[in-house]
Amino acid sequence: MAADIAFFLAPDDQTAAATRLRGPGRAFDSVTCSSIEPDSSIAEWDMYFEAPSAELPPLEQLHAWAWPKWITPPLNDGIEVFALPVRLTRALANASSSELVELAARWTTRLRRADGDDMTADDPLAILQGVARLAAAAVNSGGGLYCWSY
Repeated sequence: MAADIAFFLAPDDQTAAATRLRGPGRAFDSVTCSSIEPDSSIAEWDMYFEAPSAELPPLEQLHAWAWPKWITPPLNDGIEVFALPVRLTRALANASSSELVELAARWTTRLRRADGDDMTADDPLAILQGVARLAAAAVNSGGGLYCWSY
C-alpha cells in the first residue's frame, strides 16, 4: 500500500517522469491521498467505466485487467509514476456525479475488504471528484493524467 499518492496533470510522459524523485509538488495541479494501492485503484476505476455496475467484480477479474502504464517503474525506494489510461481519463472527464457516487461506493467496498481498519482515512468520493476534475483539465489541455506514489 502506498503511503503518499498524488494524481496530477502533466503535458507529457517526460515531464511526468521528472517528478519521480520529489513528487509533483506545487508545480502541478494535483489531488493527494494516502494509504491506497494506486495501480489497483486505477484498474478498478477503468473496469467500472467499461461495464458500469454497483456490483463489485471478483478479485480475479481485477487482477486480470490491464493495469496502468509505468512512466517510471518502481525501484528499491518504492516510488513509481503511472499514466492513467486515456480511455479512463476521458471517462472520468465525462462522468456524471451519480456515476462518481456509484464508483466511490464500489471502490470503498473493495478498499474495506482489502484493508479493513487500515483503509485510507481519505474520502474516496472526494478523491474521485478531484481526479475527475483533473481528467477534464487533461482532456481540455491535451495533456495527460498521471499518478505518483511512494
